[in-house]
Amino acid sequence: MIVQDELKKLGLTLTHIQLGEVDIVENITEEQREKVRAALTPFGLELMDDQKSVLIEKIKKMVVEMIHYSDELPKIKFSNYLAEKLKYNYTYLSNLFSTTEGITIEQYILVHKIERVKELLIYEEVNITQIAHQLHYSSVAHLSSQFKKITGLTPSYFKSLKTKKRACLEDL
Repeated sequence: MIVQDELKKLGLTLTHIQLGEVDIVENITEEQREKVRAALTPFGLELMDDQKSVLIEKIKKMVVEMIHYSDELPKIKFSNYLAEKLKYNYTYLSNLFSTTEGITIEQYILVHKIERVKELLIYEEVNITQIAHQLHYSSVAHLSSQFKKITGLTPSYFKSLKTKKRACLEDL
């Protein structure tokens, strides 16, 4: 709504507005582009007019939604899922992402999966076997080795830290 209001204040006509995307009828000048940028900045929003940057943000958004906000991960490989949803060849997406972000899409996904594992270990009443199944790990051992590689801790030790962070008042 903020974007819509600010663009209307600038006299621009919108044909489509969706989270992270806006289509404007007019061909805007560089001066108008700067006015849009200036209007959005106070709200913590930035103008991304480079198609490659937009595509990278879409990849990140899909990974975050897929891992953190969906109850079930897709049954197909992440690479196929991203290529299918974004309508680009996965090799192109992977090369673009790696060049721009300095890590591969797979590494980005792994970091998010480990963060999700941490969240599930701390806040949910599920065991490591259920977490491995939910996040499509081939085995608990595979999840554990990736977890240790990223965090330096085993999942069970990480989970035990949660309980040791807080002490009963009577024990102080």
